[in-house]
Amino acid sequence: MHRRVITYSRNVFLPLTTVCHNRCGYCCFRTPVVEGCILPPEEVRRTLAAGAALGCTEALFTFGERPELENGFSAYIASFGFPDIITYCYEMCKQGIEAGILPHTNAGILTIEEMALLREVNASMGLMLETTAEIPAHRNSPGKDPAVRIEMIENAGRLRIPFTTGLLLGIGETPRDREESLEVIAGIHRRFGHIQEVIIQNFCPKEGTPMAAVQGPGSDEICETIRMAKQILPQDVAVQIPPNLADASRLIACGVDDLGGVSPLTIDYVNPEHPWPAIDRLRDIAGESELRERLCIYPRYIEKKWYHPNIEGLILHLKEVIQERTS
Repeated sequence: MHRRVITYSRNVFLPLTTVCHNRCGYCCFRTPVVEGCILPPEEVRRTLAAGAALGCTEALFTFGERPELENGFSAYIASFGFPDIITYCYEMCKQGIEAGILPHTNAGILTIEEMALLREVNASMGLMLETTAEIPAHRNSPGKDPAVRIEMIENAGRLRIPFTTGLLLGIGETPRDREESLEVIAGIHRRFGHIQEVIIQNFCPKEGTPMAAVQGPGSDEICETIRMAKQILPQDVAVQIPPNLADASRLIACGVDDLGGVSPLTIDYVNPEHPWPAIDRLRDIAGESELRERLCIYPRYIEKKWYHPNIEGLILHLKEVIQERTS
């Protein structure tokens, strides 16, 4: 009898800017336009080099949604020599490739043209659906309109971009909303076949936010949603949980397939109060299951060549690195 396999990737987390046009009721990531709100190119390069030295294979590039809509941001990023955040992200992804790490960008809402551009320098991309429900926490966040997010996930499929999406639990949605969200994701994947994994992520209250006093979901509630995801999603879509936000070892038995990107170097900038477990600790979390490292692009998409020729050499090289490390 074969043991279950639980996968993870070794990454570095690079928040290119914390400026965001959304005003979500649960977020502490967003900051105003001030000096230091952009991660400078030299710091990006230092982090990439340090991550490569630690064996990281994924560079998670993220930033606030549509920062150019915030007063002063365009002038500030121009002082770095870039016209906009997408161009900056593209150039930093190229730096990741040169350092020997595959970029994965999660940048909020992008047009199909912007995604096509970033596809040239990304092995995979992502956007959390969060919920299909209209909730008060998203009242001042135009980018959290479910229809807008669904359209982007569909456009990623049209472009054959290996993709990550997910649910954020406890932000005002109901169990039926969660079911509907999973059904929507399943339907998109059946049409386009590009969704690698669905994250079941629990909301964690943050001091100083409008939802600071709201209690996040407990393990039983998270487990129930994981089981629902396993029932609704196609079998080739992995169910992922972040191992730093909940009792991951308890949740493995609920049907978890993947522990996501875990960094030996950088913090979780979205949930800075929750440190990553050490890579060695992941074996304890996996329990009796086999823990296996992976790239940010899943094997079936490598076989299909769902990537740009620019990054083929690095993908195939890192595939061999992972195989040697896990053999």
